[in-house]
Amino acid sequence: MIAYLKGILASTNADSAVIEVSGVGYLVGASSRTLAALGPVGEAVHIHTEMLVGEDFQRLVGFASADERDWFRLLTGVQGVGARVALAILSALEPAELNRAVAAQDKAMVARANGVGPKLAERIVRELKDKAGGIVLGPAAAAQAMPVGAAADAVSALLNLGFRPAEASAAVAAAEEELGAGATLDALVRLALRKAAK
Repeated sequence: MIAYLKGILASTNADSAVIEVSGVGYLVGASSRTLAALGPVGEAVHIHTEMLVGEDFQRLVGFASADERDWFRLLTGVQGVGARVALAILSALEPAELNRAVAAQDKAMVARANGVGPKLAERIVRELKDKAGGIVLGPAAAAQAMPVGAAADAVSALLNLGFRPAEASAAVAAAEEELGAGATLDALVRLALRKAAK
């Protein structure tokens, strides 16, 4: 199993890159976000990888972050989502956005990806709702996705009441959007509870 590659970016095209490691060129499929993050040809790169093995193929898929790789594994675990569709979703949504979409059961957001129709998007958000809570976002994504101040306290309050992390975060985010950034903890918790109960 190849966990990551560290080498020189030899070339890129629309959906893959060649990374040279000790004189060997590895062809790595990737999302457009990962390809954009690799930088210019000839520069040193470090990329997380997942090896896909079938009856008549072996394929290496690369990711700019461990978060993206973890989401790829979750997505390809959903019936009807192959590597190509998973990469299309990861091209359209970064891990923090995907986390929010699944937490809020926002199938329209997932359906923005090429090749993802409404039924498949609904299956993805439904099947991943409980599994996505296990993904720990990296520092950059966590800073973007984690609530702060009264919102963080409101999420904590809902967790203490037995809500799952994804449910608590989605309910508080919806409440904060409705009430505005200056909302009190009390108001946030009350509205979040009403939204979570729907």
